[in-house]
Amino acid sequence: MSFNKTKCDPELGRAVHNHLVLCGVETPVVGNSLSRTDKIDIIETKFRDIMQTLGLDLTDDSLIDTPKRVAKMYVGEIFWGLDYDAFPKCTTVDNKMKYDEMVVERNVNVQSNCEHHFVVIDGVATVAYIPKQKVLGLSKINRVVEYFAKRPQIQERLTEQVYHALQYILETDDIGVVQVGKTADFKTAMEMAGVLERRLSEAFLILNVRDSERTTAEEVRMTQMELEQQLGGLFSLLTVEFLVPYLNRKLSVLQKNA
Repeated sequence: MSFNKTKCDPELGRAVHNHLVLCGVETPVVGNSLSRTDKIDIIETKFRDIMQTLGLDLTDDSLIDTPKRVAKMYVGEIFWGLDYDAFPKCTTVDNKMKYDEMVVERNVNVQSNCEHHFVVIDGVATVAYIPKQKVLGLSKINRVVEYFAKRPQIQERLTEQVYHALQYILETDDIGVVQVGKTADFKTAMEMAGVLERRLSEAFLILNVRDSERTTAEEVRMTQMELEQQLGGLFSLLTVEFLVPYLNRKLSVLQKNA
C-alpha cells in the first residue's frame, strides 16, 4: 500500500520515534528538511545518472520516464515508512470489558527491502498481545507492521520496531512478534555477495507475554504447531521472558493431560 496522508498521525509518529531511539532500535537515519517533492526531484536526477552510467538509452520511450517513476516509487510507495509524518493513526479504546485473553493477528503481509542490497524482503508476520488498559483494532496492527516494513530494513530490527511501537501505543510489555521471511531477502542478497549457500530465513521472535492462566493449553499447542510448521523448528529468541513463564507452564498442562 502506498502512503495515504488522510490516515496518518504525525504527533504519534514523533512520539514513537522518540521511544525507538530510547530503546536503541531506530533505523540509522540523518534528518533533513527536504519535502517529499524535493526528495522525488533529487532521486530522479540521481537515478537518471545511474541509468546513464549503466549505458541505458534514456531517449527510448520505454526508459525516458523511468527515473521519475522510480523516484515516486521510492518516496511514496516502498520507503514512505521513513517519514514519521506518515505514521498510521492508531486510536486505542479503553479496555472497559477487562479483556485479558491473548489477541492474535496472523499472516500479516510483510513487503520490505533489505538495507544491504535493497532487494525485496517478502514474508509474513504474526503479532499477539494481551490487553491491559487499552485495546487496538487488528487493522491498526497491520498498518504498524506495514509502516515499519516500508523502509530499508533488516528482519531483526523490523521485528523489534513493531514490538516497541506497540509497546508504546498499548502501554504494555505483553506483546509477541514473529516475522518470517520467505528467503528472497537472504538468498538473493547472499548470491549477489558471491555466497553460494542456501539456507532458511531465520525467524526473529520478541517473546515477552505474561503467564496468563486463562490462555488455554489448546491455544498454546496450536501456536507451537503453527510456529514449527512455519519455521521448520528453527527460530531464534531475542528475549526469553515469554518462553519460560508462559509456554513452559502451558506445555506442562498439555503433558499432564496427554
